Amino acid sequence: MRVVRRFAVLPAAARGAAVAIGNFDGVHLGHRAVLGAAQRLARERACRFGVVTFEPHPREVLDPAGAPARLTPFRRKAELLRALGVELLVALPFDRALARLEPETFVRELLVERIGAAAIATGVDFRFGRERRGDVALLAELARRSGFALEAVAPVDVDGERCSSSAIRAHLAAGRVERAARLLGRPYDVEGRVRPGDRRGRELGFPTANIDPPPGQQLPADGVYAVEARLEGESAQASHPAVANLGWRPTFAGRRRLLEVHLLDGCYDLYGRRLRVAFLARLREERRFADRAELVAQIARDCEAARRILNASSLAVRGPSR
Repeated sequence: MRVVRRFAVLPAAARGAAVAIGNFDGVHLGHRAVLGAAQRLARERACRFGVVTFEPHPREVLDPAGAPARLTPFRRKAELLRALGVELLVALPFDRALARLEPETFVRELLVERIGAAAIATGVDFRFGRERRGDVALLAELARRSGFALEAVAPVDVDGERCSSSAIRAHLAAGRVERAARLLGRPYDVEGRVRPGDRRGRELGFPTANIDPPPGQQLPADGVYAVEARLEGESAQASHPAVANLGWRPTFAGRRRLLEVHLLDGCYDLYGRRLRVAFLARLREERRFADRAELVAQIARDCEAARRILNASSLAVRGPSR
């Protein structure tokens, strides 16, 4: 996948793609419907399948105090889009100058002249241009004038709930990681570099990889979770079953929020390596224990509960052995 972040006009070989346009934070099932429409348009026109997105998120520029936490930092979003077959990713640098463009200018200068889009797919509620004046009706009119195809995709419902980034954030904030996964089409994950800790987990018999939560990314509610962990460079099939504590470690009067991950299949030298943690189920809330013995006993129960959940999840994916 070719990633373009700074450009005046795309090189000729990259122009003429069928593109999906939007923020695509989370790359959830609603986004995938839009991406699927763009991919179909690309096949019909025998052209590249592309995505046009904005970086940073527009609200981070226009309303920094009210901007939502991200579900997918740019690096993760790009990885997910690549896995879906996207061949060209154009990240428009969003600033106040871009925000001031009139909708017609936005389409003419960026989508037509710079990107040369042959076709565009977007959600029916897509808004663009100065003060979000542009909508799909205007985009359809501009498509007729400029000669590109347009497909507006209806929202996706999952079990009666509209699939949206805001709904996913709400589920994560409440610890409903399984519900968030239903809307995402995959378990929610965060990634960070493993750093040295106070080795308290090792002293308790449960060594952990300590990760500072990524700044600006939405995190699930504090608590203990059954998770799968994967080291950078490992294949998707090489995930490690694990149990994670996200929070402040009240038993030890922790002073900052940490993500601590205990790998159930062994102890590894992880310092300095990037670790991705996928949240499968919340086991319990974080709480304070009376003493170390009570804490150790609870951690052992958490590990067993995580093993049961992870084994059942793995069996559901692979099916029973023959």
